[in-house]
Amino acid sequence: MTEVHFHPRIADIPATDWDALRPDCNPFVSHAFLLALEDSGCIRPEWGWQAHHLGLYDHGRLCAAAPLYLKGNSHGEFVFDWSWAAAWERAGGDYYPKLLCGVPYSPITGPRLLAGGDAGLQRALAGAMRREAERLQLSSVHANFLPADEADAFDTDWLARSDVQFHWHNRDWRDFDGFLAALSHKKRANIRYERARVTAAGLGIEWRDGDTLTAAEWDEVHALYLATFDAKGNHAALTPAFFRRLGGLAQLALARDADGIAAMALFLEGNRVLYGRYWGSRIDVPGLHFELCYYRGIEHAIAHGLQRFEPGAQGEHKLARGFLPVRTCSRHLLLHGGFRAAVRAALRDEAQAVERYAEECMTRSPYARQ
Repeated sequence: MTEVHFHPRIADIPATDWDALRPDCNPFVSHAFLLALEDSGCIRPEWGWQAHHLGLYDHGRLCAAAPLYLKGNSHGEFVFDWSWAAAWERAGGDYYPKLLCGVPYSPITGPRLLAGGDAGLQRALAGAMRREAERLQLSSVHANFLPADEADAFDTDWLARSDVQFHWHNRDWRDFDGFLAALSHKKRANIRYERARVTAAGLGIEWRDGDTLTAAEWDEVHALYLATFDAKGNHAALTPAFFRRLGGLAQLALARDADGIAAMALFLEGNRVLYGRYWGSRIDVPGLHFELCYYRGIEHAIAHGLQRFEPGAQGEHKLARGFLPVRTCSRHLLLHGGFRAAVRAALRDEAQAVERYAEECMTRSPYARQ
């Protein structure tokens, strides 16, 4: 018999035990990444996040686990269920708190059911989440940005939902010019024009490993992140301490002027994939965002033989710059049967719209037809 435990801190689970269950080196489900979020004040009940990590134990040994949170809102999830919450609350129910299996502030597909690839234990994790939601009398459980090989762990009561992101895939190009040569003439010319404008601005641009930054440089990077979030009216949940804790997990593209770091793009890397995460700038240079967030990332991926570059959620403008549509996957369990049936019907229409959108995006592929 396996025992089920819920932990209010990832620190309650030994890092070696947690990481031994990861099927790959996706950095977002590493113990170090989740611990950094909690220890640096990014996970707070007043911001809608309370750790409730799930562990299955066999004679005291951790045999399966899942990153799990009690959520008091839907911020920082990137699978939007605001309309579901509004409908449930109009009907007199309390949608929050709910249970979320996912990674805070990270719209990144990756392992969620950490079970060493054991399908039976994956199903046991999904079942334990459901029983916990029932015990706590919650409205719902959500598992966001699942890899395809975990989807079968959720039975048919869990509603399937999909969305579109834009990813770059390496075709074994030798350098950036080789990548450009694969594009249509118009898209190739546009990228060269954008990069030339950045060059003309006279900025010093460099690629840095996070563990080579000084504390002062990390403070500059965080200040750019904070100011950019504030300027767009968004909540900047990540603290300076979290940025410094990233250390060697992070890669950065930095642009400098006479006053120091003027713009930055922050990436994480793992499993031969580059993940674009955060951007910030205190200057307005045409094309600088594309240079740091996309083109420098593509150059790095080519130079290091990475398979894929995922620059983050949304952003149809990425299509013209070599990124193609891919589908994301999530599963949602609404405990009330009538509510679940109504949302299931709505999701059928949504799924058809998402499919049409993905197909239409592919007709606008930037790559030259062979």
